[in-house]
Amino acid sequence: MSEENFKANNFTNLPDIRSYTWSSPSNIALIKYWGKNKNQTPKNTSISFTLSNSRTITTLELNKKNKADNNILFDVYYKNKKIDEFRPKIDLFFRNILEHCSYLKEYSFKIITANTFPHSSGIASSASGMSALALCVMSLERDLDSTMKEEYFYKKASFLSRIGSGSACRSILGGINLWGKHTEVEKSTDLYSIKYPYEICKDFLDYNDTILLVDTEAKKVSSSDGHKLMNNHIYADKRYKTAQKNVIRLKSILKNGNLNSFTSLIEEEAMMLHALMMTSNPSYVLIKPNTLKIINSIKNYRETTKIPICFTLDAGANVHVLYPKEGEKEVESFIESELKKYCKNHLYIKDKVGFGSIQL
Repeated sequence: MSEENFKANNFTNLPDIRSYTWSSPSNIALIKYWGKNKNQTPKNTSISFTLSNSRTITTLELNKKNKADNNILFDVYYKNKKIDEFRPKIDLFFRNILEHCSYLKEYSFKIITANTFPHSSGIASSASGMSALALCVMSLERDLDSTMKEEYFYKKASFLSRIGSGSACRSILGGINLWGKHTEVEKSTDLYSIKYPYEICKDFLDYNDTILLVDTEAKKVSSSDGHKLMNNHIYADKRYKTAQKNVIRLKSILKNGNLNSFTSLIEEEAMMLHALMMTSNPSYVLIKPNTLKIINSIKNYRETTKIPICFTLDAGANVHVLYPKEGEKEVESFIESELKKYCKNHLYIKDKVGFGSIQL
């Protein structure tokens, strides 16, 4: 499909008022996406786990204007408190999708949103937030187009999500998702995410992800700014080639269920992401001292117990602890007794690979 396929019809008889609510999950990339093109497409393919409990719930209320125009009128409420913090990102999102959703010119909006986790703290809140908003938009379009197929609904929702935040396109569907064109993955595309199309060992279908909240403050360097620094990065080309190779490595691992190979690859990807940040110009460090203490503790625990526990990181200080169902109780006891103390206010979120977005 091309971008032209996602341009909506010029609908008539638009409703005066509508309201839609969606709950959309965050996701954690296994093969990282770092570096993007000007049209919000990725420099390399990424693969992610969809999470179950780390979610954004968004309600979009639409009121028809007296006269359609290109002025984007909206208010944003976080947990029923009006805020301006999210306005620039949402304003840009609406402006960028108008050519694909021209019916939005007819409306003003009220957006009410809330997370089950701290936003801007490295749990990909933009992913769950923008995907939830995109799904609300698509719910209106589906009401306007009675011929719309479910497959198209979710593809365009992922397409719109990507325009708002690249990783958001991977939050539409549950399980394991892949985004970005890869020469060896049929139907892969830069325009939207697809359900991982290959065989998956059952061990990975209910994998655990406990998120250790080392830092719950907003990141000092946004992911958008970090992506831009890849444009002139001395290791950029090498990184993109390595990522494409790692997609194939992970394909084999997900099929055969080699958990030791999984831990090795996932940690390699996590550390490479932060190495790119530390070697960009200007460079920056998002890892905190307690992040490193957690990483070392996980490695020591794995070496001692032989339980295939591993870590991954997003673009922040928080640590995602990944582990299979077998050994779950032992790992969670270890987290409670040894890792919890490194979390801010002793906060962590128990999550796992799970279902995707749901309409409420």
